[in-house]
Amino acid sequence: MEKLFKLKENGTTVKTEIIAGLTTFMTMAYIIALNPNILTNYDVGSPLWNGVFLATCIASFVAMVAMGLLANKPFCLAPGMGINTFFAVVTGNLVAMVGMDYVKSFQSVLCIVLIEGIVFLILSIFNIREKIVEAIPLGVRLGISPAIGLMLMNIGFGSNIYIADENFNQFFVMKDFFGALTAGNAKATMGSAYPVMVLSVITLFVGLFTIVVLAQKGVKACVIIGMLVASVVYWIGQAAFLGTNPFASLMAASWTPAFGDMAATTLFKFNFSGLMDIGWFTIITLVITFCIIDMFDTIGTLVGTASRANMVDEQGNMPNMKEALLSDAIGTVVGSCTGTSTVTTFIESASGVEAGGRTGLTAITCGVVFLACIFISPVAAVIPAAATSAALIYVGVLMVSSLSKIDFADISIALPVAIMLIAMPISGSIGHAIGLGLISYTIVKIFTGKAKEVSALTYVISAIFLIKFFLAV
Repeated sequence: MEKLFKLKENGTTVKTEIIAGLTTFMTMAYIIALNPNILTNYDVGSPLWNGVFLATCIASFVAMVAMGLLANKPFCLAPGMGINTFFAVVTGNLVAMVGMDYVKSFQSVLCIVLIEGIVFLILSIFNIREKIVEAIPLGVRLGISPAIGLMLMNIGFGSNIYIADENFNQFFVMKDFFGALTAGNAKATMGSAYPVMVLSVITLFVGLFTIVVLAQKGVKACVIIGMLVASVVYWIGQAAFLGTNPFASLMAASWTPAFGDMAATTLFKFNFSGLMDIGWFTIITLVITFCIIDMFDTIGTLVGTASRANMVDEQGNMPNMKEALLSDAIGTVVGSCTGTSTVTTFIESASGVEAGGRTGLTAITCGVVFLACIFISPVAAVIPAAATSAALIYVGVLMVSSLSKIDFADISIALPVAIMLIAMPISGSIGHAIGLGLISYTIVKIFTGKAKEVSALTYVISAIFLIKFFLAV
């Protein structure tokens, strides 16, 4: 382990790395079921759903092993949120445009993901993606980490915890519970969902305060312990106050992987003939869109998390950036071959970093558990969202603290950073927020007589984002 991961050099141990890997897994385990839900339009239990489920676990495992062995970094990967929704929308549009059934349309979009992955492999091998990272001005790069922090807090208090009533109406912690005029008003609005919401809020804060207290006492495993404590509180609350069995899903769960469904629906099932039906212009547009979204989401996550973990040099560059970017390209190619959308680095990796993860052993640990979920996926499903939200909020607070590194006296830096701080949590896209930041940085420099301070590649990237945002095709 020492020879492979350089544990002493990175100030860590095998125990710390494994705990960090498990911590990251617990915060991102939701993707295992949510990704096939989104990509198949919630057709749970269908052959396509089973295929995407297995592809999610396998592609994530391969990408994390690549990250661990090639880059020796603690960053974990899986099919990205946001871009999987875009994948599903494109699939649905193909059904409407050319009349294919959903599975055939899905297999056509897999071709686009394959092309994207190959493009990324080429760009990574020839250091072009690394050059794109370096083109982001240092001040803007420093703002990525706190912006991701706000995004994590927004996820923790917002979208990660939603409670549905019997009519499938969804209610959220910050908007519907804390945003209610009174507690009585919240209860009347949520109806049968209210008791579950109260339990979720209690669980969230028990987990958060447990993590904070343990962190203050120097406990390295504070995040995972906090999530476990929160989970126990939620399970007890389910049994004692809601009258439900927290482990009921385990009894009816299937523990046998549906490899036959995967072979029939997603494994190397590329429908190139169906893809051709939409025309070359549309294909090229979709490939470019997939590439832009994934490239800057991955760059933002790597730069932001690495900055928080002090894994960057004085110029804000991370060692082994090329290998880290190559890992996500490998994951995307494997994902397309097995049957899932673009694989990218997860911002939840920050939870493992805060737990002490500093090497690729963290990523490989998380990857191994993802692969094991082929057989034990029902176990991941019993981890309550409120417990993972506690970890996301805590890590978000820590990442926001790095705002102190930014020179707010320089408006050419202050404006892009401020825009990223608000754009990232609201848009839900790291890449789009970085794009807005780069556009504003470039415009300020141009109109303050400092155009020569902007690199040629920064101009190109800004122009690409302007085209993406405003050119309707």
